[in-house]
Amino acid sequence: MANEIQKFEVEVIEISAKESYSDTDFWLKLRRFARKAGREVVEKALWLYYAMQRPETPVWAKRTIIGALVYFLLPFDLVADLAPLMGFSDDLSVLLIAVSTVAAYITPAIKDQARRKASEWFD
Repeated sequence: MANEIQKFEVEVIEISAKESYSDTDFWLKLRRFARKAGREVVEKALWLYYAMQRPETPVWAKRTIIGALVYFLLPFDLVADLAPLMGFSDDLSVLLIAVSTVAAYITPAIKDQARRKASEWFD
């Protein structure tokens, strides 16, 4: 029926960000997959990482950043990271949502720091 509302069941996987995020894991994945992920993904991840390190970034923004970085670090995604051409598209989407949410805390200095770090891997 046209007026009938369909119900969708969604499995929710609860993850504790504190248990799933570590700086070491972040840097290991970034170094390992930098070329495969592409410069845009790497720079956005670095923007968030460096913004999270700043004491001026409020706790709510740091939580948003950690959530995005945890998704980036997870070995399972909506789209597998090893899939050619598509593997990091979902990661980029999550990173971009986080970037837009905390944009006020991503300074030009952070962007420059991320660009320089990415240049080590891409130039």
